[in-house]
Amino acid sequence: MPGVESALIAELKQLVVTALRMEDFDPEEIGDDEPLFGDDGLGLDSVDALELVVHIEQQYGIQIEDEEVGRKAFASIAALAEFIAEKKA
Repeated sequence: MPGVESALIAELKQLVVTALRMEDFDPEEIGDDEPLFGDDGLGLDSVDALELVVHIEQQYGIQIEDEEVGRKAFASIAALAEFIAEKKA
């Protein structure tokens, strides 16, 4: 399973860069546990969050039920990968 999760993490990093049109950003530079939002991490905002939710729900066929669930799921790439893996299980 760890191989699947690391593949999912790489896929999610690429999705973030592509979905948010961060052309000058190398997906490999995103730390697995780096916060996606706020000044300590990538610095994404609420508009970015909305775009990511739409892409994640479409690509993985899962539902992000509410803001509280989304906040936990989008804490980092690793948290998002864990959330998707649990939903798909």
